[in-house]
Amino acid sequence: MVMGEPGFILLDETLHPIAFNPAAIQILAFPNKPERIKPVNVFLSDKIRSSLLNHHGKSDPEFVREYRSGSRRYLCRAFRLNCNLSARTGLAIAVLLERHMSGSESLEELAQQFDLTGRESETVSLLLEGLTSKEIANRMNISPNTVKAFLRLVMVKMDVSTRSGIVGKIVGPLP
Repeated sequence: MVMGEPGFILLDETLHPIAFNPAAIQILAFPNKPERIKPVNVFLSDKIRSSLLNHHGKSDPEFVREYRSGSRRYLCRAFRLNCNLSARTGLAIAVLLERHMSGSESLEELAQQFDLTGRESETVSLLLEGLTSKEIANRMNISPNTVKAFLRLVMVKMDVSTRSGIVGKIVGPLP
């Protein structure tokens, strides 16, 4: 299963939605079906105020860092934009909701995405624990050269050139 598309919402200076993608509605409407949400703009405005804003009495809106939708967690990042809305200059805010996954979920998903075999996935899992090739070989009851061969195959499939490149693909960019 490929990780879902991130949710994106563009808000005007009064925090009313200007634009959004279907993923944003799906994330914020869960467990309800997105097609049952009417009117969408009102739903989004309410959801933004009730779930995505920190309510600390500050004049500038501050968004939560994490949003939970069912059992899934989403990193919530807001970006302030200066723009020209309907011939008047104003402030807009772009909100991005990206699914946060644990290392094991990320590894499973990447194994499917890059078509890793079971043994290649096991090798990567042990690599993520910080083990050396020799330690991985001992755990898997194979030779260190076989471990290195598995890692080279994984590097080719992931289009990286180092062991840390493999880890970087799994861990992803730091917040």
